[in-house]
Amino acid sequence: MSTFKPVEEQLAIILRGTAQVETRDELKKKLERSHATGNPLRVKYGIDPTGFDVHLGHTVPLRKLRQFQELGHTAVLIIGTATAAVGDPSGRDASRQGLTPEQIEKNAQTYIDQIRKVIDLLTPDRSEIRPNGEWFSKFGFAEMLRLLGHTTVQRMIERDDFCKRLQAGTPIYLHELLYPLMQGHDSVEICADVELGGTEQLYNLMVGRDLQRAANQEPQICLTMPILRGLDGCKKMGKSLGNYIGLNEPPKEMFGKTMRIPDVLMREWFELLTDFTAAQIDAFLAGKPNEAKKALAAEIVRFYHGPTSATMVLEDWRKQFEEKGDPNSVPEVTISTEKIVAGAMLAVDLIVEAGLAASKSEARRKIDPERAFNYGPDRTKVTDVKATVPVTDGLVVRLGRKIFRVRLS
Repeated sequence: MSTFKPVEEQLAIILRGTAQVETRDELKKKLERSHATGNPLRVKYGIDPTGFDVHLGHTVPLRKLRQFQELGHTAVLIIGTATAAVGDPSGRDASRQGLTPEQIEKNAQTYIDQIRKVIDLLTPDRSEIRPNGEWFSKFGFAEMLRLLGHTTVQRMIERDDFCKRLQAGTPIYLHELLYPLMQGHDSVEICADVELGGTEQLYNLMVGRDLQRAANQEPQICLTMPILRGLDGCKKMGKSLGNYIGLNEPPKEMFGKTMRIPDVLMREWFELLTDFTAAQIDAFLAGKPNEAKKALAAEIVRFYHGPTSATMVLEDWRKQFEEKGDPNSVPEVTISTEKIVAGAMLAVDLIVEAGLAASKSEARRKIDPERAFNYGPDRTKVTDVKATVPVTDGLVVRLGRKIFRVRLS
């Protein structure tokens, strides 16, 4: 007897927060068959290991993949060890730089370690990890020709990003045309029932449907998720733009960055990055924006670092920024007593020693009223670049949002 939730209940959970489904009727039929037979759907999500950080933007489809797992289906994670060498052109206005095999292999393991924080990669039958180099490394010229024969140049350049680049006179390289076909072939290799991706991935996902039909497989459902905007509140979260929060970032950084997002992002982040219900989200957003943002930041930290870390970082934030006190945990900077003259140091030297500036000239620029450079229990303010600071063991120094405690050696 099937242990799956009723189909309508599954459908409601799956469709929450999605942007587009191709097609809903087909998805419902697959769920009905799965419910009747007890056979889980194979739900695919692919990610190219293009760097060291998996960020919150990646987690939007990953969280949906986790929902499928919780509904009893199988997550098939494709690590793009072959496609990363090509570079995905989706949503790009220029060619994406491919990576070397050494870079790809190193990044792939770090990605898997971080993705474990979102989906279950350990329980048998709940997931598969498949590097697509597994099959593309065996491709010869004849296999590649057969793959290329499944589409036309006309259809390929109809896609929005290529069309814009043609109009702008921006080069489109031949190897970029391979990417959608390679991603689509991944679906054939693993017999995907559903593939997840961002809205900019719809073309690639639809190619997978075409290739599955050509291989006499039932075409996959294409399920796209909204694109998460980054910390700037405008552009897609991405490593190249530096507007992201990485899953490996410490709780304090994760919390602090979330607290600095524009208010306009809050509903989007609540809906795409948390499990709060629509009613709970409405209640948060009906209150004070700062309180809603703290709830959002604490929930993100809780998910990736646990409830204890979330509680601690929230208490530290309140103490430092609302009660104007110092957090319980303050980073320490060791300074040699040889660098202290008559019990004091130049303020610019102290900033450099703490690693808050790379040079004295940069440190001088940081000493101004807006950055609130101060020290000690009385928060003695420093605004003169020629000022000295009396340095003792245990002295707490603050520069904007940065804070450290001096330890003499």
